[in-house]
Amino acid sequence: MINVTKTFLPPQEEYNAILKRAWDIGWITNRGILVKELEESLKEYLKVPNIIATTNGTLPLQIAIKAMGLSDEIITTPFSYVATTSSIVWEGCIPVFVDIHPEYLTIDETKIETAITSKTTGILATHVFGNPCAVEEIEAIAKKHNLKVIYDAAHCFGVTYKGKSIFEYGDVSTCSFHATKLFHTGEGGALFTQDEMLHQKMFYHHNFGHKGKEDFQGLGINAKMSEMQAAMGLTILPYIDEIKKDRERVVSVYLEQFKELQQLKIREETQWNFSYFPVIFEDEEILLKVQKALLENDIVPRRYFYPSLESLPYLKKTNLKVSRNIASQILCLPLYSGLKQSSIELIVKTIKNAKG
Repeated sequence: MINVTKTFLPPQEEYNAILKRAWDIGWITNRGILVKELEESLKEYLKVPNIIATTNGTLPLQIAIKAMGLSDEIITTPFSYVATTSSIVWEGCIPVFVDIHPEYLTIDETKIETAITSKTTGILATHVFGNPCAVEEIEAIAKKHNLKVIYDAAHCFGVTYKGKSIFEYGDVSTCSFHATKLFHTGEGGALFTQDEMLHQKMFYHHNFGHKGKEDFQGLGINAKMSEMQAAMGLTILPYIDEIKKDRERVVSVYLEQFKELQQLKIREETQWNFSYFPVIFEDEEILLKVQKALLENDIVPRRYFYPSLESLPYLKKTNLKVSRNIASQILCLPLYSGLKQSSIELIVKTIKNAKG
């Protein structure tokens, strides 16, 4: 079976050797030596000033909302994974959806200002498939209206925009280190900010509010990464450039073979990370026909992102035309390091035959 993704697993003996360092001292959680080492290694690799490693990629969104005191309405995108919207609702806020750009698939920055009301406190936008939002325009809007900006950068490990890590944009950026991601810790994630006071506040939030063993800075939850997760990250990090290069190999074939299909338009001056390869079909009928043919050949793509999030059952229904259309027509093709050339050729052949 050819799945939409395949978790990169390093040699088990390398993982065991790193984990043994924590094992030998019997410290496997509560910010042990491996978590701290991973944070320092990632700061160096990503060229960012700070990072808070977390146990998953959703808690960082919730912590960011809480730490900046966002309330009432938060402007967001309907074209993202459900965690983007559910985090807003979970924190007692109201998601206000703005439609997306039909080519970049990120939030349409030209529509944000019309959605701002006296109740708006922030913008939570997603860099879609590692493709950056219009960060300068969003920053200008936020500054004009005194709003905070959070970027859901779950897909963005290693992405740079105008020579800077994409994690340096916004008040806070978050990332996912889930097993399906380019870089992973099994489960995991991270928080990034350049604001030192905010960094400290989020740090306390992610560790129950602890300030030392017996003192508390304030309210907190448990979002700490374990040593087992950190060991996985430390084992994988030396392979990351090799992983990206092999994924680029797969993407180059898809780009050449699917010129007739609409593909994700990468924003100018972006160094992309080859995290996903979506194609957009003419309509949902063709997509379903292609999906059926792929599944019959044991090829498992993913309708990602689907459905458009404004249709979630716990939200008031709206109709954002571009997001609805894209969500019904987009399909992510298998993409991972180690995908065989013969498998790529079968994927291409199956899609072309199904489309006719």
